[in-house]
Amino acid sequence: MTAIHQLSDDTFELFLSQISRQDFFDLQNVAFIDPYGMVGILETGRSLLSKGEKRTLLLPRSPDVLRYLERMDFFRYADRYFNLEPAPDFSDKHLRSDFSDVLLEITPIYQSDDIHFIVDKVKQRAHTILERHLHYDDRAISGFIVALSEVCQNIVEHSKNSGMVGIQKYYFKKLDLNVVKIAVMDLGIGFRESLSERVTVSDDCDALQKALLQGFSRYTDKGRGHGLAGVRRFVEQWSGKITIRSGTAKVAVVPEWAFGKKKVVNLAPFPGSQIHIMLPEVQN
Repeated sequence: MTAIHQLSDDTFELFLSQISRQDFFDLQNVAFIDPYGMVGILETGRSLLSKGEKRTLLLPRSPDVLRYLERMDFFRYADRYFNLEPAPDFSDKHLRSDFSDVLLEITPIYQSDDIHFIVDKVKQRAHTILERHLHYDDRAISGFIVALSEVCQNIVEHSKNSGMVGIQKYYFKKLDLNVVKIAVMDLGIGFRESLSERVTVSDDCDALQKALLQGFSRYTDKGRGHGLAGVRRFVEQWSGKITIRSGTAKVAVVPEWAFGKKKVVNLAPFPGSQIHIMLPEVQN
């Protein structure tokens, strides 16, 4: 079994590959994890628990990674879905800093009221973090809030299930670039089933391309369900990257500075949708 050293949208498939191999997930060697990795773990556990399976999660050995998981409220949900080994102990944890680069700890989305809470919480931190680190102006920050609201609303409008979101600012030393990462996932019906209520889709990849690149929606009403195309336009306007995984496929819009394939098929089946957005700082 290949050890996982970092867990993000690029290595999520490696994590999923453990589902059929053993009755535990091994994160002991993980030295880096981002919101996509954290939310992906939790949604995997939630999916398995819905089938009556509560797997064991072998936690990272790194104290820094454990502290970061705690800071992002990962452990508020993790023991609901997993048996944690070893049991985390934060009796000596430090108080949370007001100067953290966390825009939003992992937060569940069940209904529209949750989205209002999420947007309000992000608004409180957005100016400090996005203006200082990404050099966004008020117009860009407003666009960020709208895009976040749209991807969260996608869960309420389309998934017929609940989901989770997490947001964090990072510094990429290799690129000398600050980025904000947004992860939004649900365990709903997925893009293929959602879109097939209105249009003909041949497979998961076709559904994702129709939704992300062509602006198709299960709704014909103007202003309902078409927000994803607007999110893509906002992300492209600010030279960001957006990736959507659903079912057995993944489709992405990848700018020059980022890496990743624009289309991947024949992935391990996974319910719902998994959205990842990376927004870079404005370069002068």
